[in-house]
Amino acid sequence: MALSLPMALLAAMVLVGINETGHMRSQDAVEQLAQGLSTRADVNKLLQSMLDAETGQRGYLLTGNETYLEPYDKAVATVQTNLDRLRTQFTGSPEDMQEFALLSRQTSRKLAEMELSLRLRRQGNEDAWKFILSTDVGKEHMEAIRQHTQELIARSDRRLQQGREQIEQSLMLSRIGIATVTAIGLLAFYMYLRQTQAVQSVNLREQEVLERERDRLEGLVRDRTATLSELANHLQQVREEERGHLARELHDELGALLTAAKLDVARLKSKIDATAPDIAERLRHLTETLNSGIALKRRIIEDLRPSSLSNLGLTAALEILTREYAERAGIEVETSLEPVQLPDASQLTVYRMVQEALTNIGKYAKANKVLVSVHGYPTHVAVQVRDDGVGFDPATVRPTSHGLAGMRHRVEAAGGRLTLTSRPGDGAVLSAVLPLPRTSSESRSNAAAHDA
Repeated sequence: MALSLPMALLAAMVLVGINETGHMRSQDAVEQLAQGLSTRADVNKLLQSMLDAETGQRGYLLTGNETYLEPYDKAVATVQTNLDRLRTQFTGSPEDMQEFALLSRQTSRKLAEMELSLRLRRQGNEDAWKFILSTDVGKEHMEAIRQHTQELIARSDRRLQQGREQIEQSLMLSRIGIATVTAIGLLAFYMYLRQTQAVQSVNLREQEVLERERDRLEGLVRDRTATLSELANHLQQVREEERGHLARELHDELGALLTAAKLDVARLKSKIDATAPDIAERLRHLTETLNSGIALKRRIIEDLRPSSLSNLGLTAALEILTREYAERAGIEVETSLEPVQLPDASQLTVYRMVQEALTNIGKYAKANKVLVSVHGYPTHVAVQVRDDGVGFDPATVRPTSHGLAGMRHRVEAAGGRLTLTSRPGDGAVLSAVLPLPRTSSESRSNAAAHDA
């Protein structure tokens, strides 16, 4: 660009200068040609007018017929007009003006000589006009007029020739300029192509480097993502195992303690006097406290590791979960649950997803009604939780909100896909699609074909 641009600008300036110079020279030459042609035409008209006047004058002198005077009068009338036009054209040229002065003087003498002969002919002076006619005065005047007109025409021809030569020079200059500019343009274009090729080579090398770096970074991101996914799955599995362990510990240890305490209370009732009001009230309060502790223990255990899921299956576990949630939150919950065949990990994923969705609805949705549905298809299972709450804009969910991110990670770890649809004032719909195991889907297809 440091060389091509100045060369292109130089070529453009040279071309403009050559065009302007050629235009001005050609314009001057055209004006000179036009002036020369006009001068030549006016000189020829003047000479033709003098010849017409002389012919009309001779015809009248020889015949006395007045009709010959008509072309004479017309010719004499145009002579002065032609002289005025020639005088205007020769104003800027002293040499031409001097020659024109001689022509004008000879023209005036010739006109005076012809007018004198006509006047003598009209007066009937035959000898006088015949004498004038027989002399060589008129011939000398016409020869002088021809000589001066030929000189003016010759000068006009020279100006025409100069104009032609000037036009030819302008054309030659334009040809040379165009050839020069073309050569400069081709050189600039060649340099531009070389620079473009060099830039393309540099860009290709940079692009290759960037592609290699991008591939390296993408591989690094994939490795890190896979590592983080494995770590998240491991942490989730460890958490579920810890929950199960804690649930078993609570069930075994705390359950045994509460059961023993309840048995001790029952033995105490049989051995002490329960008729006393204070003792009866204390025993009743202790029994209720133990029952509340046992119920709390059972609820905590179910939250940590739902025994209904492993003992009764996904459908029954979801029915229990939604029923207890409806009683606890005071929200109407409808269910549409189909029995589905999913692995234990996927069943736990569905259960946790519905559990988390119900928890969020209770905290934020201000809903009056919730619909939980599970439907099985030949290749996948569709789970949906819909509420009629206040809704929200999913784009405004804060990155620090881990509930939705956790649900999505659980579903994606099971090979599924989670989607959330919501609008302010229009509730929310949480949907998940989990693939069926290949053997399960094939058995369903075979069963459907067998039924058909």
